[in-house]
Amino acid sequence: MGRLPRRLLPAAPTPTVGSLRSLMPERKAIESWLTDMDGVLVHEGEPVPGAPEFVNRMKKSGKPFLILTNNSIYTPRHLQARLARMGFEVPEQSIWTAALATAQFLADQRPGGTAYVIGEAGLTTAMHAAGYVLTEFAPDYVVLGETRTYSFEAITKAVRLINDGARFICTNPDATGPSNEGALPAAGSVAAMISKATGVDPYFVGKPNPMMMRSALNVIGGHSESTAMIGDRMDTDVLCGLEAGLETILVLTGISTQAESERYPYRPSRVVNSVADLINEI
Repeated sequence: MGRLPRRLLPAAPTPTVGSLRSLMPERKAIESWLTDMDGVLVHEGEPVPGAPEFVNRMKKSGKPFLILTNNSIYTPRHLQARLARMGFEVPEQSIWTAALATAQFLADQRPGGTAYVIGEAGLTTAMHAAGYVLTEFAPDYVVLGETRTYSFEAITKAVRLINDGARFICTNPDATGPSNEGALPAAGSVAAMISKATGVDPYFVGKPNPMMMRSALNVIGGHSESTAMIGDRMDTDVLCGLEAGLETILVLTGISTQAESERYPYRPSRVVNSVADLINEI
């Protein structure tokens, strides 16, 4: 008996851009805001035009917001005073630093632990508040943050403690930081030196780790589908917000330019000139 002819099924329609877009859920209205500080609200020690008005509008709206920074040198109180001198009225509780995120992360991982810390008051204060004992005797962690006075003695101590089994944590991967005289080596550069000496890579808590975004969302009780992240850097702010599922807004008042943003394999949700363009959205 001959084989019956195979029934031909109609070919599946080729998906079009329009059909793909129709399958993608629309983002919810923005109910909470996260914004970077340097390059977004302030630039070279001066407020970005329209930024104080933007912050005031956020405050008056009653919507939750946080100002984020990878800088672990300063406490939120110091940053609050710095912003106040430039015309920003920001509650201390509305500032979230990589130091606070690092301390919270360690408190969740190993409550009541011990750490050898290289850093300034922003980091040491956060670690104490998280219930950590700072010590150089067999600590659970070596925690590296930003400081203007990296000491060869302190770095050597960190190397030896890591070789002896301490876990290596770094507040942020930024290789350089700004100053009036030019770039300064930052935590990421010093972490690379310690890694080279020990063969141990650190766990970075700050941006672009989405851990920074998620910890900030937890602080304000926000949800990723209704929160926007505003930043001036594609490789930290936008990447971090994207990986945390937030709407991402790139402003052109800091590091990344419009042309540079096109070179990355990922894109922000949108690009605006500055936060002044967002005032009427709040």
